[in-house]
Amino acid sequence: MRTEGDFIHINEWLIPLSWLYGIGVKFRNWLFDVGILKSKAFDVPLISVGNITVGGSGKTPHVEYLIRLLKDNMKVATLSRGYKRKTKGYILADNDSTVQEIGDEPYQMKQKFPDIYVAVDEKRTRGIESLTVDSATDDVDAILLDDAFQHRYVKPGINILLVDYHRLIIYDKLLPAGRLREPLKGKNRADIVIVTKCPKDLKPMEFRVLTKAMKLYPYQDLFFSTIDYDNPYGVFNGAELSKEDIADKNVLLLTGIASPKQIIIDLESYCKSITPINLRDHRQFSTKDIERVNETYKSLPEPRVILTTEKDATRLQGIKGLDEDIKKNIYALPIHIRFMLNEEERFNDKIISYVRKNSRNSILVKGKDDHNTPNGNHTGNRPGTISFRDN
Repeated sequence: MRTEGDFIHINEWLIPLSWLYGIGVKFRNWLFDVGILKSKAFDVPLISVGNITVGGSGKTPHVEYLIRLLKDNMKVATLSRGYKRKTKGYILADNDSTVQEIGDEPYQMKQKFPDIYVAVDEKRTRGIESLTVDSATDDVDAILLDDAFQHRYVKPGINILLVDYHRLIIYDKLLPAGRLREPLKGKNRADIVIVTKCPKDLKPMEFRVLTKAMKLYPYQDLFFSTIDYDNPYGVFNGAELSKEDIADKNVLLLTGIASPKQIIIDLESYCKSITPINLRDHRQFSTKDIERVNETYKSLPEPRVILTTEKDATRLQGIKGLDEDIKKNIYALPIHIRFMLNEEERFNDKIISYVRKNSRNSILVKGKDDHNTPNGNHTGNRPGTISFRDN
């Protein structure tokens, strides 16, 4: 069982600065709480997914889960600020949009789900207004707000807080001593809390201990999710590998994500060897980065392969300097989340019930036809799926 000190590194000498930072954040939250700063509500279902820490907590695969849950029966939009993009203002992505125009995560979502609306805007209220008013998107039924938990100018209908199992907020400290972006009290705004990236072998006692330690209120629902993997596919050639294909290979794991720890743990369980190269989150690959990849790959004994995340694969497109032989051996590793403790249906029902009650454009009813579950597995007549009946 994990303990308080397993994964948390605190810079004790920076704690006085954390106190000052905390005063500023608490004052800002107080301004919203008493109504001096206003949170705007909208007449379209808004589901916010985010965290209160610096670094990754699995936002993208959880947003993708929600997309899969809803997209077959409604018009779904995602809205994010488009972190690290080279543009400003509101942009509605199309099939020709680039990473530079909309950012790597929105680009990934548009490539994977071309039929949904993907928009970016650093001002979320303006982005929501544009999605609901513009003729191209005014039929939107639900908007998923990516990384918006702390964006309090918008009042979502459901606030989902993600907590990395490997960096539990209950043991962390405020910036700069720790990685919390606001005091722990901020978790009280969440309607749903998901502990993400959980090891697959968590024991029942550990679930009970974590549930008690999170100290949630009765109005809050707690879930646990873990990462599952689909077959890797070639970034440049589209070929597909199975789990068995890479089991005997020496793997160079190339990531530019905030927390690759769980991926490394999972791959180590069945790959021959793992050599990680982890760069900063959202970082564009530099010439030195590519040289490092070339040299490290060539130093590995055969058989060998490069695995990378889907988000990093988007940044590798069009990159210069990669050897042609190496490009043929770079594979993206798709991931999806799975709810533990058989809680998928309870989570799905909460989301579907909210969207059904608040949808502007359609009447949602219990579905009787076959549907795909959000992780892509076909389950037939599954309770809690939805369909539309036109007004």
